[in-house]
Amino acid sequence: MLRRLIFAFFFLVGVGCLPAMAQQAASPAFDTKATQAFMVEASTGTILLAKNADQQISPASLAKLMTLDVISDAIKRGEISLDTEYPVSENAWRTGGAPSRTSTMFAALKSRVRVGDLIQGIAVQQANDSCIILAEGISISEKEFARRMTARAREIGMPRAVFSNSTGLPDADDPNGGGKISVRELVTLAQDLQQNHADFYRYLGQPDFTWNKIFQRNRNPLLPLNIGVDGLGLGFADGEGYSIVASIQRDGKRLFLALGGLKTDKERTEESRRVLEWGLSNFKSQRIFADGEVIGNASVYGGAQSTVGLLAKMPVDVYVANDNPDRLSARIVYHWPLTAPVTAGYEAGTLRVFSGARLLRELPLYTKDPVAQGTLGRRALDALVELTETLLFSWLWDTPTPT
Repeated sequence: MLRRLIFAFFFLVGVGCLPAMAQQAASPAFDTKATQAFMVEASTGTILLAKNADQQISPASLAKLMTLDVISDAIKRGEISLDTEYPVSENAWRTGGAPSRTSTMFAALKSRVRVGDLIQGIAVQQANDSCIILAEGISISEKEFARRMTARAREIGMPRAVFSNSTGLPDADDPNGGGKISVRELVTLAQDLQQNHADFYRYLGQPDFTWNKIFQRNRNPLLPLNIGVDGLGLGFADGEGYSIVASIQRDGKRLFLALGGLKTDKERTEESRRVLEWGLSNFKSQRIFADGEVIGNASVYGGAQSTVGLLAKMPVDVYVANDNPDRLSARIVYHWPLTAPVTAGYEAGTLRVFSGARLLRELPLYTKDPVAQGTLGRRALDALVELTETLLFSWLWDTPTPT
């Protein structure tokens, strides 16, 4: 069958036309030593930096953030509690405990540990034994828990991330070798932890953790710098280098950053600080559409009205550079045509905001008013118009694959 044409229309903004969007700042010339990079401003969702943002890399120890998200969600759902206790299996002890010589909270073999303590072991120490104990406790096996991690990733908007285990340790028996993820998806994960699991996110900024008389400092090197970073974690993979996910809050602004492919631990610390400082000092918030403002109109076929207004469910702000000569433009993309009846509040399209050719943010648009079905004559006329447009634009449609 023929697929319906996806029709887009543009609002190209010039001086004197929609003044809020006229002549704005594009990002200053900036590059990063990281092979992969992605940074957004939290309140607007504006993309400040994107470099190989969708390239798949090994999550390494950053997979533990997904483990933390799954456990936080299970607590939120009432599936487990902070006082739930899980046993320390020999597998957890050998693979992630003291014998492993990896990051560990030193849980004793065959002991039982509270979920609340295990969460802090992950957040502060990136403890491998904490992850495995939780994975085996909630899902019987770590492989089953890894499937749950991947499913949870899809729920929160990570379309391609795959996890092989709870720790991100190399897995020779798995085709994904420990998992795959992108820096864009790592930022999505960080946002979910900070925005939807604040009670547990705070542990990621906890400077130290004493458990079972063992004192351990937080492994995140950005925390002691006192620049406003309050989480999240670090990773390293052979052949791919050093990675980091961080969030900073300062002067009423919050940024989320993920970097990958850095050469050394020192470079990771220095570069992440440099990128975050650049993001905080070179941009400002700019409102381009007010709350409730109609942003554009979509065609409606077979309705009592031929068009319907589209609006966002919030003011539309972007985080723009201070000295950018590029012009902002907004593009509305919707599935053409809308067919009556149409309800008010129906998600009908997407608004994409650009600075020059660079995508800043995108958000859903909703119908402002309901549109009832039109008269028989109106529906017949619109059907003729649709048929005519179909014939005129059919060359744009995908060609069906022969069967």
